[in-house]
Amino acid sequence: MIQLDDRMLRQVQLVQLEMLTEVDRICRKCGIKYNIIAGTLLGAVRHGGYIPWDDDADVALLRPEYEKFRRACRTELDKTRFIFQDHRNTKGYRWGYGKIRRKDTLFLREHQEHMPYMQGIFIDIFPLDGVPDNYMLRSMQNFECFCIRKILWARVGKYAEKNLLKRQVYRLLDKIPAKKIFRYYYLMVCKANHKQTRMVRILTFPTPNSEYGYYRCWYENSADTVFEGKVFQGIKDYDSYLSFKFGSYMELPPIEKRKVHPVSRIKLLE
Repeated sequence: MIQLDDRMLRQVQLVQLEMLTEVDRICRKCGIKYNIIAGTLLGAVRHGGYIPWDDDADVALLRPEYEKFRRACRTELDKTRFIFQDHRNTKGYRWGYGKIRRKDTLFLREHQEHMPYMQGIFIDIFPLDGVPDNYMLRSMQNFECFCIRKILWARVGKYAEKNLLKRQVYRLLDKIPAKKIFRYYYLMVCKANHKQTRMVRILTFPTPNSEYGYYRCWYENSADTVFEGKVFQGIKDYDSYLSFKFGSYMELPPIEKRKVHPVSRIKLLE
């Protein structure tokens, strides 16, 4: 595993900043609503840019806007520098959300070296889908999301999981054809968006709260947000969102919790 030093980490962040700028350019040109979220928004509020030890960047769009963005990338994305990946255009891709990657780079996450697609430095592009207003139904949906997420993760989990029994389970789950998994995921997406709900979530990403969702209004109301000296769209009511997600978000976590993702190989821009 490669331990990124401060110089390498900063280079990764600057490449990601380049991709965030491209996302903002496309969205402004095409009238698409997006938000920087999670640690990226926290970094903007608390640090004015990247959290110093953060090695990723997150963008989220409500499902209709995500589909607009996905289509816009076909014609608007600067393909000399970037590619857009999701399971519909990238063979072997196992995630229920998209990524923009920088060409001429490499950022191999540990235990993902065998994945059969280009793995350059990336930012995540998350679609947000509806969750039921009824808590019991929302809990049931969360279990469904958990199962699909674990099946998709199985291609990596069968190598990454340290527990022998769980590794064997992942090997069995990995035998489920990807077409069947994503057909089921498509039905989940349709069901989640057949009516407008109070809350939304990323269906194939864990929600670190017992509500199993986030309030839709947070993503519907954006404001100019300065991040690394550039202006992006971020959640206007960032205080409510960040408090909900992180608690006392202005307090720095202890050093042992300031983690970066394990990387086995990396190639930066020359």
